[in-house]
Amino acid sequence: MSGSNDCITPQGFARLNAELKQLWEGERPQVVRTVSWAAGNGDRSENGDYLYGKKRLRQIDGRVRFLRKRLESVTVVDPSRQVERDRVLFGATVRYERENGQVQTVTIVGRDETDPGRGLISMDSPIGRALLKRRVGDLVAVRTPGGEDELEILNISYPPST
Repeated sequence: MSGSNDCITPQGFARLNAELKQLWEGERPQVVRTVSWAAGNGDRSENGDYLYGKKRLRQIDGRVRFLRKRLESVTVVDPSRQVERDRVLFGATVRYERENGQVQTVTIVGRDETDPGRGLISMDSPIGRALLKRRVGDLVAVRTPGGEDELEILNISYPPST
């Protein structure tokens, strides 16, 4: 599957789910207890535990709302089940060479999983969009914040089939 901005790998889905569970079942109940205790201590206007706790509850609740909506809207795509392995699609690991001779390897993932430092780039990024649907040997022009560049696709791989 490609072209959907809401794709996520099973591992990415599990990470978001784990974060939701940790916030809802772990951190939030602790903060609620602290706020309840602090509220019983009298003047709330100068009560740091109360003020910080209420602020943290708002942050947690906002993130929980975001995660719930996000988990409902994403499409889990397992790259190991990709049939068309000779093209760059969601979940592909691509090795390419830049015009300056620098060779890089990236994996095309959804926006919730990007980590450029680990080589995980969004399919919506300039390079991700340029690589999608290409094959080994293709020359791809891409405009990045650093300027115009040409990439040659050297290799495309996917995780082994499960």
